[in-house]
Amino acid sequence: MVPFQRGAPTTSKQVGQIPANYSEGSGTIVGGTAANKATEAALAAYPGGVVDRVVKLSDGEYEVHYIGVNWPHHIFVNQDFTVVGAG
Repeated sequence: MVPFQRGAPTTSKQVGQIPANYSEGSGTIVGGTAANKATEAALAAYPGGVVDRVVKLSDGEYEVHYIGVNWPHHIFVNQDFTVVGAG
């Protein structure tokens, strides 16, 4: 986890697997059980931030949009609700 510091430059990095066809803003916003499970997985891996939306990508994986921290802003969760990457 990278702690948030107001006014600090953003730490830009990537870990794990980010879907090859991913582009920011793509996918469909989802709710319900799938969004809850994706959120739980993301927060377990990267505690301390706030999830403001969950997006289902064309490959069936989820992008969890994470705010309130310098990094990560996008956490990727597979169909089994396992975190596979972040950026």
